[in-house]
Amino acid sequence: MELQEFFKTYPKAALGFSGGVDSAYLLYAAKKYGCNIQPYYIKTQFQPEFELRDADRLCRELKIELKIIPYNILLIPNVVKNPKNRCYFCKANLFSALREQAVKDGYTTIIDGTNASDDSCDRPGMKALCELNVLSPLRLCGLTKSDVRRLSKDAGLFTWNKPSYACLATRIPTGSIIKQEMLQYIEASENILTEMGYSDFRVRYFNGSAKIQLKKEQFEKAFKERKELVRHLKPYFESVLLDLEER
Repeated sequence: MELQEFFKTYPKAALGFSGGVDSAYLLYAAKKYGCNIQPYYIKTQFQPEFELRDADRLCRELKIELKIIPYNILLIPNVVKNPKNRCYFCKANLFSALREQAVKDGYTTIIDGTNASDDSCDRPGMKALCELNVLSPLRLCGLTKSDVRRLSKDAGLFTWNKPSYACLATRIPTGSIIKQEMLQYIEASENILTEMGYSDFRVRYFNGSAKIQLKKEQFEKAFKERKELVRHLKPYFESVLLDLEER
């Protein structure tokens, strides 16, 4: 199946829209192929502000209305406990909320941006999507992450080379209770590193410390800026660590 055929089969759909590479291209393709598409951005404590800005920017460029669904994910005990299958409970709750709103708006087909590169093995979040009958057109059409980046570049989408991004909760070790202040400290620290010129990195919560993970080409920069990194991040963490294994 090709995307054009998919959207001919499903001419009206609600999209779980993150503002990332995959869902951005899917939104573009849906409009291109004449689908009545409605993107929904579910705003939780797990998403940094820049993701919402990117989602809003792309929708404005494509002249598509973005609907935002506020959701307090920290009210879900099975998410806050942060078990190994946290993503299952998170996706199940978020896409249930999306479906509820979408049905009210007249949409019964729900889609997301999972691509063919995403391994379905040991992916609790994908199990939840399957149970909720959420369709993944990119995956169904065999489009990998590299395909999506290439097609996005050809389409002139600013998201084409956007680094892959996992939610803030992934920075907290499995089994550790997720607290709002942890998420806020991580987001603030990652914003600082972005402003300092770092890219495609992670700041992970590690026993009260910040553990910075970088690509190897950025190690030298971090060594030179060691004191500045510590000065900026120390207000949020007991100590600042650099993981010597490249991300």
